[in-house]
Amino acid sequence: MALLDPTRSILVVIDLQGKLVGMVHRPALVLEATRRLMRLADLFAVPVVLTEQYPKGIGPTEESIRATYDGLTTSKFFLEKTAFGCCGDSGFEALLRQARPHLAREKRQIVVAGIEAHVCVMQTVLELLGSGHEVHLCWDAVSGRGEEYRKHALERMAAAGATLTNHESVAFEWARDKNHPQFKALSALMKEGQPQG
Repeated sequence: MALLDPTRSILVVIDLQGKLVGMVHRPALVLEATRRLMRLADLFAVPVVLTEQYPKGIGPTEESIRATYDGLTTSKFFLEKTAFGCCGDSGFEALLRQARPHLAREKRQIVVAGIEAHVCVMQTVLELLGSGHEVHLCWDAVSGRGEEYRKHALERMAAAGATLTNHESVAFEWARDKNHPQFKALSALMKEGQPQG
């Protein structure tokens, strides 16, 4: 598994919606790490895909996540779905192609955040891996209702070939060097402290 390359990366934020967000294990950590990932994607011109699972029933994307997404200047894409795994929606692959039109599927590096770890996130990750994608799963931005659901889902995804990472590792891999033009902005973001939750 290679280090992340911002020219090959796509950030996928899965179903951080409604009351469900408040019910997952360590919701404050998940929300803050995801907001940071989106801000980092903006710094490094990494496209962002935001999904919602049946919002009529579950509710819209959590306000701070939606506000961060709406404020992005990088390429961004939205998918409303009924399939649990994103790959179960025919529009998802089309969005990935739009996000990185010159990259073959096996060259794409998908960075994943969202909920729930054992349902929509896991189905998405396993199908992405099965179709040849490289998947980097941010443990600090992924959760589910209950620590055991989260823990065992992360274990299963890692066993299937996903790389477990976190938002800080993603940031420093995208930058790779302190002389990167975005390093000062990255550093300022990190000085906000560790997300808590």
